[in-house]
Amino acid sequence: MVPGCRYGFAMPTATTAAFSITLAVRMQNIPGTLGRLCVAIGDAGGNIGAADGFDVRGPVLDRKLVVHCRDEAHQEEVVVAVRGVKGVELVDWWDRTFRMHEGGKIEVLPLMPVNDVEDLSMAYTPGVARVCNAIEENPNLAHEYTIRRNTVAIVSDGTAVLGLGDIGPLGAMPVMEGKALLFKAFADVDAFPICIDVANADEIVDTVQRIAPTFGGINLEDIKAPEAFEVEERLKELLDIPVFHDDQHGTAVVTTAALWNALKLTYRNIEDQRIVISGVGAAGVAIGKMLLDAGAGEIIGVDSQGAVFDGRDDLNRWKQWFAENTNQQRLEGSLSDVVVDTDVFIGVSAPDILTASDLRRMNPGPIVFAMSNPNPEIRPEHADGLPSVMATGRSDYPNQINNVLAFPGIFRGALDAKATDITENMKQAAARAIADSISDHDLSADFIIPSVFDRSVVDRVAPAVAAAAVADQVVRVIG
Repeated sequence: MVPGCRYGFAMPTATTAAFSITLAVRMQNIPGTLGRLCVAIGDAGGNIGAADGFDVRGPVLDRKLVVHCRDEAHQEEVVVAVRGVKGVELVDWWDRTFRMHEGGKIEVLPLMPVNDVEDLSMAYTPGVARVCNAIEENPNLAHEYTIRRNTVAIVSDGTAVLGLGDIGPLGAMPVMEGKALLFKAFADVDAFPICIDVANADEIVDTVQRIAPTFGGINLEDIKAPEAFEVEERLKELLDIPVFHDDQHGTAVVTTAALWNALKLTYRNIEDQRIVISGVGAAGVAIGKMLLDAGAGEIIGVDSQGAVFDGRDDLNRWKQWFAENTNQQRLEGSLSDVVVDTDVFIGVSAPDILTASDLRRMNPGPIVFAMSNPNPEIRPEHADGLPSVMATGRSDYPNQINNVLAFPGIFRGALDAKATDITENMKQAAARAIADSISDHDLSADFIIPSVFDRSVVDRVAPAVAAAAVADQVVRVIG
């Protein structure tokens, strides 16, 4: 059993696959033994998610059960309960999440066999020299005859990983590997985690600029603000391949798609809405910009110091841009102050900061996107049925706002078009394609955004993004 880290956020109260364990047990082949085992697991609060067939060996039988738990302490409680069941021997048990990560989650595989001298002479020396010379003469050919054609670097310094904060590049690796897995599974993009040990934005930019010739695109991930803004801005100027900070733009794309459908469902126009954004970091600024580009009416941002307005003396350059383009009335005060008479709440901030009392001060039937992860700004069960539409960032509630709906298709489309940039028009096209993945017939308060497992979403997003790249004339001419 490998002990896991203790997270820096509140543990979930419900059982989940994220804390599931496998129990390998040997039971006496006597009626009632399996029943006693299941009762003991249930009494300990475990939820049996799966059980394999059993192997009877005379007086005993071997079986494996998957049990969902709440957290690591709860795993231990379930194990203790199993060990106390008469007629049951706990042969082994393991944390399924840690077992899944053993050895990493991705690998490199060859695209062709090398079976004889002829294969070797073309794949490597001497034939490879012909391709090298051709690329030297026309560097754009690297996007045809090397892995640049389909390879993205997932770059992180580990300073803002999930809800864990600054856990460093090694701690960030499992997340970046997971991202690479999703790139491949959903869009057949070969992505590779590049977790770098750096001290500041200058070192991130310098490192990425130096490794960029290997990749066809750069996905920036889990870099703390405000450095994240600076890094993306500078790399977009320096590189001739797409650079995309997913924490900003992936979140903004999916949020915009979900809001379009929520507005359609409730017969509202985006230009008439008063929108509050809680959290004016990387995601909040990007959401605000994208909604303004989509025609949003009034937007008011709130951070840990209160309402963001032009004139506050503690704003960085990116928050200052946000302040100058939102909150035209220059409202001040806390979230509870500025949420009055608004129509839409979008949260990318912190758990449990919005209450049902706040919702009652909004206009009737508010749209509420509480996307803080893993614990939202307000849980649906605490919203007293007030929202007309509600979404979170979690998979165990309806309407999960998840970036996996965006980044695979966006990069698939950018790579297919041989794009040199990812433009605002390309992001809007992605959002529209995601929104249009749900038909008017299927649209409902519990279904405003497609499932992350809907593989047709990438098939819609990729060509829409590619077409927008062509329209924006940001495509590479190979010949």
